[in-house]
Amino acid sequence: MRHARPLSTAASTALAALAVVTVVAVVVVGTHVHGFAHADRGRALAAIGAGWVVLALALLALRRVPERAVVPLVVAGSVAVGLAALTGPPNLSTDSARYAWDGIVQDAGTSPYAYVPTDDALAPLRTDWLFPTPSGTDADGVAVCPAERIDPTTSVPSGEPLCTAINRSHVPTIYPPVAEAWFTAVRAPVPASAAYWPLQVGGFAVSLAITGGLLVALRRRGLGARWAAVWGWCPFVASEAVTNSHVDVLGAGLVLAATLASTRSAGARRALTTGALLGLAVATKLVPAIAGPPLLRRDGWRTAGVALATFVLVYVPYVAGAGTGVLGFLPGYLDEEGYDSGNRFALLGFLPGTTATVVAAALLGVLVAWCWWRADPDAPWHAQVVLVGGTLLLVSPSNAWYALLLVPLVALSHRWEWLVVPAALAVGELYPRMVAVRPAVGVALLVVLAVAVVRALRPARSFPRLVWSPA
Repeated sequence: MRHARPLSTAASTALAALAVVTVVAVVVVGTHVHGFAHADRGRALAAIGAGWVVLALALLALRRVPERAVVPLVVAGSVAVGLAALTGPPNLSTDSARYAWDGIVQDAGTSPYAYVPTDDALAPLRTDWLFPTPSGTDADGVAVCPAERIDPTTSVPSGEPLCTAINRSHVPTIYPPVAEAWFTAVRAPVPASAAYWPLQVGGFAVSLAITGGLLVALRRRGLGARWAAVWGWCPFVASEAVTNSHVDVLGAGLVLAATLASTRSAGARRALTTGALLGLAVATKLVPAIAGPPLLRRDGWRTAGVALATFVLVYVPYVAGAGTGVLGFLPGYLDEEGYDSGNRFALLGFLPGTTATVVAAALLGVLVAWCWWRADPDAPWHAQVVLVGGTLLLVSPSNAWYALLLVPLVALSHRWEWLVVPAALAVGELYPRMVAVRPAVGVALLVVLAVAVVRALRPARSFPRLVWSPA
């Protein structure tokens, strides 16, 4: 069989650029076509699925681009995809409304842990876009609210009917101190009337920084700069990090920085830098802790000690003002999500009640120990991608954006099969009932295992025919 003539440099670059334009178009359509996703789950799921398909095609097209053109194309594509994600308001989550409120409250000199958003004490801080005026009340005295993303609630303790964009407005914030510092910093330069866009721009900036960090790290290590497009061109990243502004993107960036620091500096300096960055990541959102164990394979005690000290240190100012209130809604959240009862573990649905929780904890312990033991201190991302991806499959969270942590590790490790994890979690985000989540997570697990078997059986020299080679 004759091989097809390879495309010229100009043609291959143009093809990849066209693929990026297609990704941008899908991101724009996905941002606008379904409004708030939970009002039209079918169209939202179709948009998300199209995003994964066009990403795969764009990455395949990028394989043909000469190395000298890769970095400019990856950067340009990342900017274009991020700008596309800025074209609409949040459409999968209202979490960024809480982020904005916490920032507004802190900029006014009040601890975000001191009051719930609907407390009468904070009434002077309420803005029209976060607390729009009800159009009336129904027969039960409940506020009638005027738009999507707005829910009825009541002021505390007066009981006045309110409308708010903040979810769970009767519970304290759940976010740790570094996240709260981020909210404050992003909101400080803008008036309280500025709606979602400041946090979207902040997410865009962090996302671009991660793309840049990946480009530098991949080139320096000879791992192929084009793998940075796995993050930079990903519609999932654009949606969750930019459009919906999830603070998890900051945690992912700090974990990436900690991971790269663990392979570059030496001795005490390495432990200090890695531990500090890891501690800041965990103090942004607790989820990044699952990426930590492989970073402890070398200088483990020192790194862990610095991480713990950093975590405690950033909490001190808030604990001084709010005491145990800094835990916020965390205990209630774990119960709400079904982790206390064992109902949340999609792969363990055959186990009754709390038995699933016990088994999940045991499996997680084994996974952590195995990934720590197998971790290569000079390339910890191989163990990290298995640990983070495996944990997400095991605990099957209803929030797909937790998988933002996984995507940079996929880029570093070249383990593209783990991208099925955020794709599967997106199904659960839109269809949270286990009848939909279990098949999605189960298929993702089968894909990961199947590729692992192929990797084990196929000679290394021929395997790149099946997958995207790093060069």
